[in-house]
Amino acid sequence: MTLNDELVAQLGDSGLEQIAGMLGTDAITATTVLQAVSGTIVGGMARNARHLDGADALRSALDDHKDTDPFNGDVASLTRDGHNILGHVLGGQGTEQAATELARFAGVDTGTIMKLLPLVAPMIMSLLADRDMDPTTMAEDLDREQTAMAGGLGDVLGRLLTGIFGVVPEQGVPYRPYETKPQVTRGTSNSDW
Repeated sequence: MTLNDELVAQLGDSGLEQIAGMLGTDAITATTVLQAVSGTIVGGMARNARHLDGADALRSALDDHKDTDPFNGDVASLTRDGHNILGHVLGGQGTEQAATELARFAGVDTGTIMKLLPLVAPMIMSLLADRDMDPTTMAEDLDREQTAMAGGLGDVLGRLLTGIFGVVPEQGVPYRPYETKPQVTRGTSNSDW
């Protein structure tokens, strides 16, 4: 079962209906948008985890999400946590770029995707934390998750992530995230979220 499958199962029909309402669409379209959003987050995590320092940092961050229930949590704190996660996974500018591309893909307003991304990020972190893997196994699992994205959506996400990260060096090459595309985070600190 993929992280996206687990996400949809945890949300259930009522959660999908809420997302559909947020997007102004039906549950089937909401499921596709949710898959694109979760795929973007997982893809960002996979890119970062390809290198030992990124995998170690993510593994450490997962400890904060163990035994949490973001599916029934306070929306304000969930959103703050989500913005922090997205800042680490995609960077501020990368998050905005992802929201723009996902909105274009889904045919919805960018602002709506900017509200959905930080709600989904802690959910993905919690689901991944429940798998309780070492950094190497986690990196391999995230790569499998990313390649499991079906057909056209996988291509869309691949282009989106390459646009954010550029071409990520292979394993063993020094990793300098965002070296070719510096990320600019709006606001003065993460506490502004």
